[in-house]
Amino acid sequence: MIENNDRNEITEPQLGRRSVLKAAAGVAAIGLATSVQAAPASAPPSITSEWDKTFPKSPKVDHKKVTFKNRYGITLVGDLYQPKDTEASLAAIAVSGPFGAVKEQSSGLYAQTLAERGFVTLAFDPSYTGESGGEPRNVASPDINTEDFSAAVDFLGLHSKVDRDRIGMLGICGWGGMALNAAAVDKRVKAVAASTMYDMSRVMANGYNDSMTLAERTKLLQSLGKQRWADAEAGNPAVGPVSLELEGGEPQFVVEYAGYYKSKERGFHPRAINSNGSWTLTNPLSFMNMPLLSYIEEIAPRPLLLIHGEKAHSRYFSETAFAAAIEPKELVIVKGANHVDLYDQLEKIPFDKMTAFFKENLA
Repeated sequence: MIENNDRNEITEPQLGRRSVLKAAAGVAAIGLATSVQAAPASAPPSITSEWDKTFPKSPKVDHKKVTFKNRYGITLVGDLYQPKDTEASLAAIAVSGPFGAVKEQSSGLYAQTLAERGFVTLAFDPSYTGESGGEPRNVASPDINTEDFSAAVDFLGLHSKVDRDRIGMLGICGWGGMALNAAAVDKRVKAVAASTMYDMSRVMANGYNDSMTLAERTKLLQSLGKQRWADAEAGNPAVGPVSLELEGGEPQFVVEYAGYYKSKERGFHPRAINSNGSWTLTNPLSFMNMPLLSYIEEIAPRPLLLIHGEKAHSRYFSETAFAAAIEPKELVIVKGANHVDLYDQLEKIPFDKMTAFFKENLA
């Protein structure tokens, strides 16, 4: 791992507008694919009982599927991981992300690994995605998904093996921004970490590297308004094409996303939007007008840990958040890592650092 303030600029915004929107497909859903034959989002699946994760089950932890409700009455589904053979009152961590993923992917891997290290962990599907409830499907909300993290704290704080005064949060990719937003408002959270963090409101509102002009933003909002009329007429929201179906010529970071989400040897999961579906076309609307990290300084005096890959196209999100936050804070840059390396590459994910951070600050 290295600490480094030299940012690697990405060149995607210098591509044509059509290329920028294509690059964002399945990741931030920034634009509209108006020529697509869109279909309504499907109903939530039933809850599975078998192990269907993208990583092997650990013999060191106990696992069970759980459900709980958020403040809006939506039933969330999570995987609870606990160290085996312990009667102690333990520290706990709520985990979610990436944006467009499910708990059977990266968040579950993080949760199980941290449970091996002595924490009770809960990896959950956000509202409207995966096995969690909420309709329509495949939609996100800066408010409701922030609430999902606090609902996970509710659940953990009522668990018999959890010390409710020792609860932390960990968000990955787009849910890194949600975790920071939730920690700022939810003072029950004693420490928060974000890995390979995206600020989804920033990228949807302004484009990558804040390259979207006011004229482009206005045109996009006008298109989204027209799509609302179409959705209202149809009676349900339309979705775009299946995410990350590469046609050639995509930016490298999109190829890397596909290398994780589409590979059955790595991260493919049939319930994941980024593997097998698409967000609703109007998904960007609330994000474009509700900045997530407006109160990031209010995480302090509770500690903040940001982790990002040295070669990640998204690195600037963590660097900007780090600059805006107040001590105690730490930014760890992982040498040689790109954005999706921190989804599942165990030799690159700094679990020792995360373990030390949570053990110290959830003591």
